[in-house]
Amino acid sequence: MNEDRIQGNWKQFKGKIREQWGKLTDDDVDVIAGKRDQFLGKLQERHGLAKEEAEKQLTEWHKRHPDFRFDR
Repeated sequence: MNEDRIQGNWKQFKGKIREQWGKLTDDDVDVIAGKRDQFLGKLQERHGLAKEEAEKQLTEWHKRHPDFRFDR
């Protein structure tokens, strides 16, 4: 996937991410920018989750939003 599609995809899902994890700030979401590892780290930090729980929540969210693609 090219960089433009990744960025467009990310902008589309920012609101959905904030709905699910309200403690993430706009700055957090901008820093994450579709990067899975950073996403997990921010979930752990802001929501006080263990790594396994953050992974579980993110995996469940991703199943509900299969069109979302992470930048690897």
